[in-house]
Amino acid sequence: MVGPSRPQFVLFGSSIVQLCFSHGGWGSILSDIYSRKADILLRGYYGWNSRRAVQVLDQVFPKDAPVQPALVIVYFGGNDSMGPHSSGLGPHVPLDEYMENMRKIATHLKSLSDTTRIIFMSCPPVDEIRVSSGTRCSDS
Repeated sequence: MVGPSRPQFVLFGSSIVQLCFSHGGWGSILSDIYSRKADILLRGYYGWNSRRAVQVLDQVFPKDAPVQPALVIVYFGGNDSMGPHSSGLGPHVPLDEYMENMRKIATHLKSLSDTTRIIFMSCPPVDEIRVSSGTRCSDS
């Protein structure tokens, strides 16, 4: 390592790169604000769901790593909340399993260090009535 160590901020989730860095998103702002003060690490996995994230927690966040993240921002739910595919395949995860997966992720991240902070982001709520009726926002 060259120079003093800096805190690590890890962005962990599905499509988090698009949410954070496209068109001046909040990840770009975070990188600008903490330029030369923190290392911003992307662990974004396009198309993943919370089920897959739980399977790789130990590889992405090993408990014995010499440096643990100061901050982890977690975003899963967009793919999990997709409608189930008739084949049973696809990224859909039932709500009960999604909630349990988020608990597992939180427990693992909290075990890394007493100083690791965690922010969970989720998808915006869905207007089930509007979605099922086919009404678009511009129609109302």
